[in-house]
Amino acid sequence: MRNFAALYSVIALVPLVCARADLTIVQKIEGPGQNGEITVKIKGDKERMDAPSQPTRIIDGKTGEMTDLLNEKKSFIRISAQQMKAAAETINKFDDGRQPSPRKLTPTGKKETINGYETEEFVYETPQFKASFWVATKYPDAADILKQMQAPVSGAWKPSNMGMPDYTDFAGLPLKTVISVGDSQVATTIMSIKKDSISAAEFDIPKDFQELKKPLDAAPPPVESPAGSPAATP
Repeated sequence: MRNFAALYSVIALVPLVCARADLTIVQKIEGPGQNGEITVKIKGDKERMDAPSQPTRIIDGKTGEMTDLLNEKKSFIRISAQQMKAAAETINKFDDGRQPSPRKLTPTGKKETINGYETEEFVYETPQFKASFWVATKYPDAADILKQMQAPVSGAWKPSNMGMPDYTDFAGLPLKTVISVGDSQVATTIMSIKKDSISAAEFDIPKDFQELKKPLDAAPPPVESPAGSPAATP
């Protein structure tokens, strides 16, 4: 389940160049104990994710560092790019030690109208999980939106490092993502996307928050609900 949560942290994710406009993406997440809304904010190479009853998660695409804000405790935890890379390597490791074979998005021919847009289903399967993406090829500025969504998740946070397709692999905007691991399944649907300006302060650690130290070899703490989103967590 830890790997399942870690996957979602990235895809949210889950989960825009038009004059580098800022993005605010509201997603609905549905799954065992994971019902609610996730708000993802993107400004340049930084991303912030807020979800009910979960830490606020901030990713710095430039440094590869992730920060979890424990708002009720006024404290925060940093996860370095090195720690994230180690977690990604663990997720992608085959039990028998073999390297994973190339995978691709495969169309199923199924179509569904989501929030007024016609979408087509594409599946992506690995030994660890199966993902279904409902892609809207005619969503306005889809290509630019995908490029901007990719910016914060470079380096250690790149989706392909987690065994997921990169945002730029899609022929349109994935409005709905369903990820299944064993008997567990989580669905995330993009409800709205806004390009209003976002204050840079939204990505700063509050001055009255205290850092909680973790062992250098500690893995990123799983985020049970929003982390499971294709924003995209993930």
